[in-house]
Amino acid sequence: MDGKAKIIFLADDDPEDQEILKDAILKQDPAANIYSVMNGQQAIDYLVNCPENCLPSLLILDYKMPIFNAVEILEKIAGVPQLQAIPKVVWSTSSQADHVRHCLDNGADLYFVKPTKTEDLNNMARQMLDISKD
Repeated sequence: MDGKAKIIFLADDDPEDQEILKDAILKQDPAANIYSVMNGQQAIDYLVNCPENCLPSLLILDYKMPIFNAVEILEKIAGVPQLQAIPKVVWSTSSQADHVRHCLDNGADLYFVKPTKTEDLNNMARQMLDISKD
């Protein structure tokens, strides 16, 4: 790794969920830069227009958001060459098998159910950071 801080992209319409995940990630990697948006349209707009030198090392998408959900975002960015190598994670309150399958079938590397315990949240943040690009 060249010492450059990781850029983490987070799309989640719940400000409280954004904060708890940001805190957990920053506890694991205090140098990480986390850019967040509140809906699927903002996520797509940011990702397809992101300059090469600002590309995130990890995408974290909430499953259910206004305008576009995680599956729709994954479908819409699938053809964007600069985003292909970036690991993609979906986190959700839903553990429905069809939601998990649709996300994984459309390019998500991991799917997490939003944890209720701090220890589980910290473990999830570590797993997310472990797959992020250096």
